[in-house]
Amino acid sequence: MISTEQKSSELQEKKLLIHAIRYALYQGHSFSLWKTPTKNEKFLAISTSGVRQINEISLEDSETGFIFSPFLPDAKKIFFPADILYRFEDGRLIEGPASDNFDSTSGTIDLSHLHYLALERNIETPDFKNLVESGIAQIEAGVLEKIVPSRYKDISLSGKFDLLRVFDLLCEKHPNALISMVSSPATGTWMGATPELLVSTVQNKFKTVALAGTLPYSPEINLKSVAWTQKEIEEQALVCRYIINCFKKIRLREYEEHGPKTIVAGNLMHLKTDYEVDMVATNFPQLGSVMLKLLHPTSAVCGMPLENSLAFLKTHEGYNRQFYSGYLGPVNVKKESLIYVNLRCMQLFPDRVRLYAGAGVTADSVAETEWNETEMKMLTLQKIIAH
Repeated sequence: MISTEQKSSELQEKKLLIHAIRYALYQGHSFSLWKTPTKNEKFLAISTSGVRQINEISLEDSETGFIFSPFLPDAKKIFFPADILYRFEDGRLIEGPASDNFDSTSGTIDLSHLHYLALERNIETPDFKNLVESGIAQIEAGVLEKIVPSRYKDISLSGKFDLLRVFDLLCEKHPNALISMVSSPATGTWMGATPELLVSTVQNKFKTVALAGTLPYSPEINLKSVAWTQKEIEEQALVCRYIINCFKKIRLREYEEHGPKTIVAGNLMHLKTDYEVDMVATNFPQLGSVMLKLLHPTSAVCGMPLENSLAFLKTHEGYNRQFYSGYLGPVNVKKESLIYVNLRCMQLFPDRVRLYAGAGVTADSVAETEWNETEMKMLTLQKIIAH
């Protein structure tokens, strides 16, 4: 059970977050809010100097902040400098300007003050099942090995949508994910809970993961006896090969590989393989930045081979993914960088949220099954929005 002291700390945390975010929005500033995986630790960065559009991020040399990158690899990345940084642990303010002058009633954040991009309306997107069939045809023709088509769904918002309540529910339901919310004129407002690590550099250790394959999860399932199909095993193996090929490009042979194993992400299960490199032993201190550029977009969100997959998606997907399946995360916060793929995410608009999901398509795929997979992925956020 949560103690009275813990409840009091969490209430104080929420009040201070609302006060700080309101201040940022009323001043026209941008902000990024996130919770780190496996820890009850939250950060809020307010960018009083504005966000910056950059071509690439150097994790090793960057100032403290938060990176938010679109899906398309040649698009500008958006960097949120942490001009003001708050850090909370277990609801207690550990770092950042304390304030005794905020309203004792927490209230909510006024959605009308958030930053929004223009809503793309009446987009003529193809039927998703037909899109999957087109991808399978390209695989059978030898043009592609794998393709990851995606789609979106709009959910109308009621006037009672509480941003921080939704954020807290994501933290509660997804303890092993990076939970995030960003808002700026360059990005609009996004929120999500992503389980897929792209690059981390912590204490001279580089890490990345291959995460693919999807099955529904329920608490009675024994993770040690999950029966994965050949299609899902091959889909995950393709992502592993993609990562290893990136290592080969930079002639890196000294890495540890662990997996695959079954992991839980909300209402879903995935196959996961971990890769780790000692950057001191390999004398490769820039490995994080080098691999970030090589890895994105991975075959888990785009396909293989990369150029053919990108060309297929640009031609056939029918809409702009923007920041969905791009990457995001804290950079040089406590000398650590944690960059995740932007999955299980939603884009906010004044009257709706737009949910995004994709599915890995191989030669063994069935269009109906892939459509169901995207529905399962969107359901994670739909339930929280409804709550």
